[in-house]
Amino acid sequence: MTNAAAPRRHLPTSPFRSAPPPPPKQFGVGDRVSHDQYGLGRVVGIEGDGLIAVLVDFGTRQERILPPFAKLFLL
Repeated sequence: MTNAAAPRRHLPTSPFRSAPPPPPKQFGVGDRVSHDQYGLGRVVGIEGDGLIAVLVDFGTRQERILPPFAKLFLL
């Protein structure tokens, strides 16, 4: 049995405001990044202000990563 607490959902009838959504991740050309599946890499291109895709060079391969960038982290 785990005690991992799930975040509470916001009820639409609640008089309290819900928590604001986290800001979208922003990446720039040349940023060092880490990906859960591909490992360490460097951003080599950005499509559409980073809202469409980010092109990352992982050394042995280049990957086009799409938003919401859940597995991509800035180092």
